[in-house]
Amino acid sequence: MAIFESGKKQTCKELLLDFKSKKQQLKGEKLHFVDVDGRDVYNITAPFEDAGEMVIAGRVEARDSEDSEVFFFVQEDGYWRPRKNAPKFRLQDPFVTKISGELVFGGVEIFPHPEIEGALSYRTIFYRGIDINSLKKFAIGPDGMKDIRLVELADGKIGVFTRPQGKIGGRGQIGFIKIDSLDQLNIEVINNAKLLTEQFIEEEWGGANELHLLSNGLVGVLGHIARFDEEGNRHYYPMVFAFDPLTETASSMEIIATRDNFPPGPAKRPDLVDVLFSGGLIRMEDGRAELYVGVSDAEAHKIVISDPFLKYE
Repeated sequence: MAIFESGKKQTCKELLLDFKSKKQQLKGEKLHFVDVDGRDVYNITAPFEDAGEMVIAGRVEARDSEDSEVFFFVQEDGYWRPRKNAPKFRLQDPFVTKISGELVFGGVEIFPHPEIEGALSYRTIFYRGIDINSLKKFAIGPDGMKDIRLVELADGKIGVFTRPQGKIGGRGQIGFIKIDSLDQLNIEVINNAKLLTEQFIEEEWGGANELHLLSNGLVGVLGHIARFDEEGNRHYYPMVFAFDPLTETASSMEIIATRDNFPPGPAKRPDLVDVLFSGGLIRMEDGRAELYVGVSDAEAHKIVISDPFLKYE
């Protein structure tokens, strides 16, 4: 099925050079969130339909804290406001998808580290339901793993993209495994995912943020690639690649936006200025796409770009 050559390892700097060589005149815009008690809203999902209404899930957090809640927002008069009577979750970095017509929602739960006093660990929590108000917890990921994402494949199976770190995965690599139903999603399955080893160099890392089933059965992966610089500052870039679930091979990655493409704004910390966190992408019928991102761990923006997955279809 694959209509691409398997990817090769490329660094952030190489991918940035490729992106800048295209000299695209891209300009994003800030999304405005209100009624959140002065807290920041960032690392949002793309808008999705729930009960006939377009909704965004977003991470809501004070600038000086990591104590986060996920709110669901609806748009009124150009502003995104918390949806009335919608649940809130003590999670970070929300994501949503549809599997067999069912809404699957998740995020990252923070909890005291079991071995290091005063430190925190994290894990991914999954919920499912007919709609937002019927969501029930159904699965938990391994401790210390973010960026676990699901996609319904063309054959009805479910693709699971993972991101182990440490002894397996280093600073963070992407893994893949297939399951037959949501009932099979568990820690053992996630830990058994096969690593895609031809993506990140040892010093850099990345993960999948949102998955799109393409018309030919390939999976379009919206993710991020990241690195530290010499001063310890973080640099995160939205990237995409195509994945063939039959051969379990991936195309080369491509950066699709940088911080310079968005208006200036605050950062949560000085080391997070150059951070774009891919939230979601809406493909449009005119060959373009809306990309939604968290910016500098303090704001949420969107930008219209060329549909990065068209060339794989």
